[in-house]
Amino acid sequence: MIEFTIWDILRNLLLATRWTIVLSLVSFAGGGMVGLALLFLRISRRKWLRGLAKYYIELFQGTPLLMQLFIAFFGLGLFGIDVPAWLAAGLALIFWTAAFLGEIWRGCVEAIAKGQWEASASLGIGRLQQMRYVILPQAMRIAVPPTVGFSVQVIKGTALTSIIGFVELSKAGTVVTNATFQPFTVYGLVALIYFALCWPLSKSSQILERKLNVAHRNH
Repeated sequence: MIEFTIWDILRNLLLATRWTIVLSLVSFAGGGMVGLALLFLRISRRKWLRGLAKYYIELFQGTPLLMQLFIAFFGLGLFGIDVPAWLAAGLALIFWTAAFLGEIWRGCVEAIAKGQWEASASLGIGRLQQMRYVILPQAMRIAVPPTVGFSVQVIKGTALTSIIGFVELSKAGTVVTNATFQPFTVYGLVALIYFALCWPLSKSSQILERKLNVAHRNH
């Protein structure tokens, strides 16, 4: 029987961690772009655009991510389209992330005093220019802590992609466990790696939120 050292196990897990990080970054970047589009739809003057974005957000927030992964992976297969696990995982996480980021950012934009809108409108600039030069710079300061905090949920969400065969950290943990028969050691290391990824983000979110509150009180 082959003996596996702690280093052998850790090395294999760290190799898979790269894909967890890549998938998280792709999901967050893609979700951010779609989320920004959702933000503009949510604050649009046109009712049907606001409704469209609202139903999108309710759909993706109101259904389990696991189900969304299944639909992305198996759903297109019903039409004869072969979807690789990495593509299905990326698309599902991008659309799921967008729903939450769009709503987080909408709340931050709506937190800006109406006087800011009125003052910028009095200058005769259009709505897009109002957003770009007046509203978004202020909203971004409020949005940073919850956005960073949500990135932790994105990293955790990548663990579910193992169900459709994407080999990230949790899937690698299962594979290594089957090879080593050391589940306690393997999943203990998996938990530590997830902690090492998520804790700095969670802590920085708390620090940023504290600084924002202090700056707001001083203002």
